[in-house]
Amino acid sequence: MAKYFIGAIVILIIAITGYYAWQNFGAAPAPSPTPEAPIMSTYATSTFSIAYPSTYALDDTYAYDQFEGKPIAGVKFSVPIAMIEGTNLSSDSGISVEWLPRAKKCTGDIYIPANVKALELTVGSTTYSVATTTGAAAGNIYEEQVFAVKGSSPCTAVRYLLHSGNIGNYPQEGEEGAVREFDRAALLREFDSIRDALVLIP
Repeated sequence: MAKYFIGAIVILIIAITGYYAWQNFGAAPAPSPTPEAPIMSTYATSTFSIAYPSTYALDDTYAYDQFEGKPIAGVKFSVPIAMIEGTNLSSDSGISVEWLPRAKKCTGDIYIPANVKALELTVGSTTYSVATTTGAAAGNIYEEQVFAVKGSSPCTAVRYLLHSGNIGNYPQEGEEGAVREFDRAALLREFDSIRDALVLIP
């Protein structure tokens, strides 16, 4: 009788050991979910084309209006609502392509009303003249970055507009209606990818 009991224990130990080994070594790890690539749309004119995520809102009647009496024609892609909800980012934030046909010199500073100095930036085979400005008013923060394509004709530029509210003016975590600060780095990465999709047509 004892030998049957011992045999049963041995079989049980082998089964448990085998199960443990299978769980830890034999089973293939579950693949990590990969984020789906955004569905892209394309906007094109006779002078350029650009790809942008289809979740962005297209405004082809847009014009930059911060130069008094001298609007700059363009097209704007506003950030999606899902990116704004629950954050201090404002709905007019977005990226635009603008052009100045009569510009004698294509530099980023001619797209910004404030007196700023443009710097050169080369990304891949494209050289940009970059000008930036930041301003604040009534609890709002406005950040603009302009990337004028050096040597382009008409002078063509990509503008980033980040409009946000001062996070200190919103309910904080743990309070009713709490608002989190928007992910500036992630938004700029997305804007960069849209900018890099700009193709000028000779």
